[in-house]
Amino acid sequence: MKGKVGRPPGVPTADSRLPKPMAPTCTAVSAHLHSDALVRALQGWLPFQPWVKFLGSRRRYGESAKSTPMTSPIEPSFYSFAPLNSTSAMLLAAGRGKRMQPLTDHTPKPLLTVQGKPLMQWHLEALARGGFNNVVVNTAWLGDQIADKYSSIFSPEPTSDGRVPLLNQEHDATPVHIQYSHEGRDFGGALETTGGIARALPLLCPAQANGVFWVLAGDVFAPDFVFHQADVDRFLAGGKLAHLWLVPNPAHNPRGDFGLATTADNADGVRLALNLPADDPQPRYTYSTIGLYRAALFAQPWCDIPQGNPQGVKAALVHLLRAGMARQKITAQLYTGRWTDVGTPERLAQLNSVQT
Repeated sequence: MKGKVGRPPGVPTADSRLPKPMAPTCTAVSAHLHSDALVRALQGWLPFQPWVKFLGSRRRYGESAKSTPMTSPIEPSFYSFAPLNSTSAMLLAAGRGKRMQPLTDHTPKPLLTVQGKPLMQWHLEALARGGFNNVVVNTAWLGDQIADKYSSIFSPEPTSDGRVPLLNQEHDATPVHIQYSHEGRDFGGALETTGGIARALPLLCPAQANGVFWVLAGDVFAPDFVFHQADVDRFLAGGKLAHLWLVPNPAHNPRGDFGLATTADNADGVRLALNLPADDPQPRYTYSTIGLYRAALFAQPWCDIPQGNPQGVKAALVHLLRAGMARQKITAQLYTGRWTDVGTPERLAQLNSVQT
């Protein structure tokens, strides 16, 4: 996790020469409610799902590289609808994947096949099973391939009895509505994690949202991870700025990223996340790249990038997390299910050699 948060060299502060945020805030009134309601109604009528997909993709296919100037805010799609679950998810898919070359020379890393399906599709299916059906995908390198693959509606494949299995007794796996933040098209390259989230906030926090959203990397394989509404409810009630899932350190990251407080807050193992000094003997764990976040972490005083990031400021996430940990605003818990950072061709080949 490299980079600086908010103000790389040569970039002015948000309150000096950067334009004021022009993008809608989490409390802004959503536009085009008539089309939103139409798409939602059609989504619930299965025979018309192909038409919903067509409606949702019309604006994207009509866009050109000149349609969104670099200083323009990102806006919700004309055909976007209010999600069934007000908690959105951001799937990070903008990286170049240099370590995966030559595999990523012509295919974006999130579309590389793992055990029979594109890597990012494992996340989309898990989100659908959990009832989280509003997803924002940021793209840069070969991003059009991702948008062409999934368009604006992703429907999980049904089982033999015509239904997707229930994750729990509360949610069927509903189709996932996808919106895109095309960083490569708008700025010529990826904005890193904080820059990308700031750019996508108007999509992640529409008027009906609760200001909380999932963030997950599209190049991580975690087939056992469960997206629970109970985790969202607990996070909302706790008042922290972020909650991270950490994993035991893989061979390629033996020193880990963050520590955990010795005392758990509850029976689920939630603890304060710690930014330990290099010489601290306490164990560290690796950030799984899955977490829950509040929009407040990406605003003043924590982050000086205007919402919508109209100037395309690049900024990594690690410094925001460390600042939050210093103020005891970040919690975490240990996840011990299957997890792989698919960062090299060798790791990809190893995953594909395993029978599911």
